[in-house]
Amino acid sequence: MIWRFRSSGQWREMPAEFGPWATVYGRFRVWRDAGVFTALLEGLIAQAARVEHTDLSLVSVDSTTIRAHHDAAGLRVSKHLMSALEEAAQEQETARQKGVARRNRTDRPSAGASGADASSA
Repeated sequence: MIWRFRSSGQWREMPAEFGPWATVYGRFRVWRDAGVFTALLEGLIAQAARVEHTDLSLVSVDSTTIRAHHDAAGLRVSKHLMSALEEAAQEQETARQKGVARRNRTDRPSAGASGADASSA
């Protein structure tokens, strides 16, 4: 199983010295369904915490970005700070919308230009 995860190869490509690939894959499925890998990982994390060797830089997060309300993450901030943050976000959004509107006005052809003038240029 370790060969499979280190090499990222297919189960069928596993070297014969490890035995029949179908046997190893079957054992993997049994262990996965029994929660063996989860228990191993949790045990390693607990042991690292006991000896104070936890390193959160090793935490892996996928690249998907999902915006959630601050309450969803358990963020606790004062009402004053939250009001200031919400006001700043609103100001930023207003400025962004003004910029889009300004670009839309400048990207349009002038009202005096006709189709013939534009095609002869």
